Amino acid sequence: MSSETISQSINVVHPVTLSHGKNAEVWDTDGKRYIDFVGGIGVLNLGHCHPRIVEAIREQATRLTHYAFNAAPHVPYIELMDRLTAFIPVDYAVSGMLTNSGAEAAENALKIVRGSTGRTAVIAFDGAFHGRTLATLNLNGKVAPYKQKVGALPGPVYHLPFPSKDNGVTCAEALKAMDRLFSVEIDVNDVACFIVEPVQGEAGFLAMDVEFAQALRTFCDEKNILLIADEIQSGFGRTGERFAFSRLGIEPDLILLGKSIAGGVPLGAVVGRKSLLDTLPKGGLGGTYSGNPIACAAALATLDEMTDANLQAWGSQQEEAIVSRYESWRASKLSPYLGRLTGVGAMRGIELTHADGSPASAQLTQLLALARDAGLLLMPSGKSRHIIRLLAPLTTEATVLEEGLDILEACLARLS
Repeated sequence: MSSETISQSINVVHPVTLSHGKNAEVWDTDGKRYIDFVGGIGVLNLGHCHPRIVEAIREQATRLTHYAFNAAPHVPYIELMDRLTAFIPVDYAVSGMLTNSGAEAAENALKIVRGSTGRTAVIAFDGAFHGRTLATLNLNGKVAPYKQKVGALPGPVYHLPFPSKDNGVTCAEALKAMDRLFSVEIDVNDVACFIVEPVQGEAGFLAMDVEFAQALRTFCDEKNILLIADEIQSGFGRTGERFAFSRLGIEPDLILLGKSIAGGVPLGAVVGRKSLLDTLPKGGLGGTYSGNPIACAAALATLDEMTDANLQAWGSQQEEAIVSRYESWRASKLSPYLGRLTGVGAMRGIELTHADGSPASAQLTQLLALARDAGLLLMPSGKSRHIIRLLAPLTTEATVLEEGLDILEACLARLS
């Protein structure tokens, strides 16, 4: 890799150069094989180079490589939106728009809620991650490195503690903080929306407390505040269901999509209540590349694979393998640094801590290098960079998954 021609502001986790991949395996330019537990940071739920997606891309590339939908509509965009809106498990009429990324979906959602409510304030959560664009930066519940050296950010945005069994913050504590926020910081009538990740990704796969989610939905209904669910990382089967908000027993007003929506091809979407998506004037939504035909074809092939039966089978298989292995590690006291297992379904994190409960960040850095040398790619997360998030493709063969967990086990045992 030529470092001179690439911005040094891009942080690289693994100093290798990849050449090609197949399902849950990748190879670098030296021919070394790695088991991929990163999955392009949650993009490859169907693995590298899924045959059905590759064929859909190839076929579409011979028909229409690009047309801006706002100049003239094209078949792949229309077909995808019909399929995608039907895939959203809510009881209301759904419409939406396609974007180039999840962050772009978040940006458009903010425009939609402003246009619909006439208000601007947004409530997000500690530990949240919604993107690196200027508006989404302020939504992130973490300063370093995202908000450093960029000056004043669009707002106003306020943050609440994120309630989860995975971080010890209770529903009662989060509700108390919300009550204080509206008593001290901002008039509730100025709030346009709440934005939540049903399972926080960057924070270390923290699953939102169900009781709080339902209380929040009720509160938003009572106060005419919109609720946005960011399913960019947790969606498309990662938790064993189509989307993670179903586990919470709520229906968001807007849903942000991206990552695994198109098998590795850049695509995102904001979908939700049709009345909201139609709020802005003609031309208020759109984009030159948004809903590119090739990306749409890849997404259609993705949806073909994501039947409820497949998602349940893939999710339960991977969840069972991870949970059973983790429990055996705890029982055998494999490592003094082995902390909590976070998340739900196949969206799991492994926390590394010291005996006093403080983050074992140095040991995680050591684990990344040990695992990479042994042929396993892992991804760090957590405010203190002390949680491994496991994002192996849902389609990972059982033998490959077990091989990867064997490597992880051996490396955990070597931590010092």
